[in-house]
Amino acid sequence: MSPPTDPPPSPAGGRQRGRPRGPFTQHRRLDALRALLQKHPKGLSLYDLARELDVTPRSMRRYLAEVRRELDLVATTTKPGGARLWRLAPGEAPRRVEVRRTQAYALLAARRLFEPMKGSTLYEEIDLAAQQLLGVARRPGRGPNAGVADARLEERFLYMPFAPKDYAAHTEALDDLFQAVADLRPLNCRYRRAKDGREDKVTIHPYAMVLYKDAIYCVGLHAGRGEIRTFLLDRMRDTECATTERFELPSSFRVEDYFQGQFGIWSGGAPRKVVIDFSAKVADYVKTRKVHPSQEIEDLADGSVRMSLDIGDMTELSSWILGFGETARVVEPPELVARVKQELENALANYLGEGEERSGKTKKKTSAG
Repeated sequence: MSPPTDPPPSPAGGRQRGRPRGPFTQHRRLDALRALLQKHPKGLSLYDLARELDVTPRSMRRYLAEVRRELDLVATTTKPGGARLWRLAPGEAPRRVEVRRTQAYALLAARRLFEPMKGSTLYEEIDLAAQQLLGVARRPGRGPNAGVADARLEERFLYMPFAPKDYAAHTEALDDLFQAVADLRPLNCRYRRAKDGREDKVTIHPYAMVLYKDAIYCVGLHAGRGEIRTFLLDRMRDTECATTERFELPSSFRVEDYFQGQFGIWSGGAPRKVVIDFSAKVADYVKTRKVHPSQEIEDLADGSVRMSLDIGDMTELSSWILGFGETARVVEPPELVARVKQELENALANYLGEGEERSGKTKKKTSAG
């Protein structure tokens, strides 16, 4: 007797069966399947699983083939010729992670780091974990804090993002990117180039996601060019995560090699020595900041400090220096000195032009009087 065929499509207005509505990443599928089989330790048939997860039996067959790469499932029969029942192998017992109250608070302090991702499946997963941590954090403390429960420390020990981006319009792209990174799957998309605004159809092997200055980047292989590049999520459109392909993560890949501390994304070029003097007014501030792995700080006789570092790309460096105003002076290299001087002259010209114009109008009025 042949197994039943897939049900016909739902009538107009009804819900189509197949892939569940909304973003449904591989991790959520694994969680849903694991939770279902934990409730049924003796196992469920293919058709029972399909009904419970609201997919067609045909989709369930593909689904099982995919998740068995990551979940240890066992297929058994209760009698000869009977339906195969799928159940978790003994090694797939529920995993527990013990977290102390202080550890929960420390993790909750950084939860606002992910606020720009609100609306995405990734954010929902992080928020779910945060709610579980809150349950731990609100337990009564021990020692000096014995009996103190729900002190709302999670509202008073926070990371505050600096000018975070809003990714509400990019949640689907964010989910696709996260799934591609997590499952080592190619990502296809249209990518807008920064220099001329043109869009290219590209295939990326995303090696890592990076939240840099509250914007989301992907470091990965540009498959068409065979080179590792950094891609900004904002410029991605029509993203699609591959479902049947995977790529190998190079053993030598280190995401740190593509960023240079506070000074941005690595854009190639040999590192150059940069020397900056900071006045005594900001010496303590400068000495307590680690802005680049190569930096060295030297105390000078007048209370000022000298910072030396090796930078490969100086695009963002001049803006950082100008933020210190009169308290910072570039010593070398000469091209950075020239760039900072030019930016200062351009900024000053904006105010001089306005002042001269007003001064001229005042003189004309005085002459007429």
